[in-house]
Amino acid sequence: MTAMNNRFAEIGERLRAYRIGRGLAAEQVAERLGVSRAAVYRIEAGEIVKIETLDRLASVLETSIGSLLGLGVEYYASAISYFERMRQIEEKSEQVIAHFPPLSYLLTSDRYAGQLKQTLIEAVPSSIEDTKAYEAEIDAIIAVLEERKQARHRRHLSVVNFVNMPEIERWLKLGLVGRFNLPPEEVVERRLAARTEIEHLIKLIEREPMGVQIGLIEEPLPNITFQLFRTTERTLLGLSPFRLGGELPNIRAGVAMLTADEEPVRLYEQLVEDLWRRAHKGREAVAQLRMILERSGIKPTGARKAS
Repeated sequence: MTAMNNRFAEIGERLRAYRIGRGLAAEQVAERLGVSRAAVYRIEAGEIVKIETLDRLASVLETSIGSLLGLGVEYYASAISYFERMRQIEEKSEQVIAHFPPLSYLLTSDRYAGQLKQTLIEAVPSSIEDTKAYEAEIDAIIAVLEERKQARHRRHLSVVNFVNMPEIERWLKLGLVGRFNLPPEEVVERRLAARTEIEHLIKLIEREPMGVQIGLIEEPLPNITFQLFRTTERTLLGLSPFRLGGELPNIRAGVAMLTADEEPVRLYEQLVEDLWRRAHKGREAVAQLRMILERSGIKPTGARKAS
């Protein structure tokens, strides 16, 4: 019975993620289904739901019954849907292994949220007519990301993060930018912001906080991000084209996926074990990051003022 309850709870979680991604309130979904708002909330809370209702829900949310049920692969064409689903899974995870270039949001500084918002707003394409709605979407994404970060601290979630050295060097050269035609003095500030995040990363490695492991990889890695979510019951694999940090972020184009299928999970487990063996860790990683900072030519704020 417990397994069945967990199954319906996960259906409710997926429903919430898809609903948020479609920008729909519970009452809007309820109206289209011809049920009460309370009924929608009950389904999201894990109440048993009929297959006919799931079929109608899938139509309203523009997805499939298979994705709502979590059969095989869950697909997410919306960044906020995917990040909300990540948040849900992390609440149940014992460990998350991630390559989310240039840095996992879970390991960024407290200042990063504001800088990320600025970058995402800069990246708004000219085809967007309703910029206020787009900014509201950005705020919603950052709110979910902040919830994830707070949950990591609260739960002491174990996080293994792979950081790619070429990606970091490129980030320091270009800065936290959403477009390339910024004034030169602004580019300097954005490069300094990137340096601040790398310095924050160095401090994390030096402090060795419980549950945080960072591996520095020399060779280029695929642009697609991946996460392994290890729970007591299973391991899920997430693959995503959405890019938050670095230069030229993407929260609009692409389809993310989540799966617990044995074969892809096993292959990525092998990949992360191989990457971890080759990674620079601890003092060695700190030394490599300091060399990258030195090569970047970006002086910290105090040194710039002194000069």
